[in-house]
Amino acid sequence: MLINQTTFLIENITAFKIKMLNWANQFNIFCLLDNHQYNFTTPTFDCVLAVGCKRQVTAKAGNVFNTLKPFAQQNNTWLFGHIGYDVKNEIEQLTSQQFDGIQLPDMYFFEPEIVLQISNNQVQIFTEAHAAEIFETINNYTNIYTTKQHTLPSINSRFTPAGYIQAVQKILQHIAKGDCYEVNFCQEFYAEQAQINAIDTYHKLVALSPNPFAALYKLNHTYCICASPERYFKKTDNTILAQPIKGTSKRVNNNAILDHESKQHLTSSEKEKSENVMVVDLVRNDLSKICKQGTVQVQELFGVYSFPQVHQMISTVIGQIHTHQNWVDVVQATFPMASMTGAPKKKVMQLIEQNELTKRGLFSGTIGYVQPNGNADFNVVIRSILYNEQKKYLSFQTGSAITFYSNPQQEYDECVLKAAAIKQVLLQQ
Repeated sequence: MLINQTTFLIENITAFKIKMLNWANQFNIFCLLDNHQYNFTTPTFDCVLAVGCKRQVTAKAGNVFNTLKPFAQQNNTWLFGHIGYDVKNEIEQLTSQQFDGIQLPDMYFFEPEIVLQISNNQVQIFTEAHAAEIFETINNYTNIYTTKQHTLPSINSRFTPAGYIQAVQKILQHIAKGDCYEVNFCQEFYAEQAQINAIDTYHKLVALSPNPFAALYKLNHTYCICASPERYFKKTDNTILAQPIKGTSKRVNNNAILDHESKQHLTSSEKEKSENVMVVDLVRNDLSKICKQGTVQVQELFGVYSFPQVHQMISTVIGQIHTHQNWVDVVQATFPMASMTGAPKKKVMQLIEQNELTKRGLFSGTIGYVQPNGNADFNVVIRSILYNEQKKYLSFQTGSAITFYSNPQQEYDECVLKAAAIKQVLLQQ
């Protein structure tokens, strides 16, 4: 247990974060989570980094929760890690047979050797080693992070535009028959024989698109470079807060009038509100499985928030869990998150498996942390680049919500819009 903590002043937070990540990359395992000072998300701290591994747990879907629960209850300590989308197969007794180029485990958590927590202009270092030596070592690291050649032959899509539209049309037929109401449908963009510097790419991505649930996660030779705007859930004592996103409009950053019009269009769009309220109902239903009766409430409905690339419609749902339940119980009751599936959840996950061409893996899953007191915060892994350095395979996925009112071409265009920021970063030399 990391009971020793020491606080140090930081003169230049931006420079310190760069040095901190360069230092972290020497470890086989690390996890950085950064909220980029978005205060509306009620952050616990500005940024946290966990490095090294004292103990770890991993499992395939089918044995995730039987393995994770005793591990999480073993010590009151920091834990960091991920849960992949295909853990759905354990929760709903489904299967996944699609291609997986990244090949991360379905679940992985680790107890770190060192945790650095940044708030304002201070860093707290939790370690059993000498905190002052760690702080000095980081400060002496170079702040130049471009050290490897960046090679990206081409970015391809598993779908042709026509193929994607045809798949959406099939989903719309199921919606018309009443099989389902909303389906989050995704497509993969990928590059083979890719060589990127993950640290460099992360800095470029968050410089272009800083978001409140950003992450840089390294598990041996595989990285997740994440600029997510979405929270899965936050646990504070017995309060659970979920913030699903559904509804997107493009920023017009060079024209304030047009940008305001785009935001107003999102605020008043019946289609976007319809998508959002369906997801909120799903979240309420999921939380009711784990929360005390009568405590699940919608704290905010149809909130519209602005990010560098897009405006997003975000709703907030809260509830109170029983004192004997912990964060693993919350995951088991609510995963996968409603915004990345649809309604009804099991049926749409079957349709997703039938129509998508790639396993989602960590995309649509979650990365997060658990504090020694049992409080936890987990993101939704979207707007993310997954990179297997050993296989030189790079992947990112984008999606949209398909409803009765969806236009297949417009849904394709939304996927392309969401992919634009990532492509822009990857094609920078």
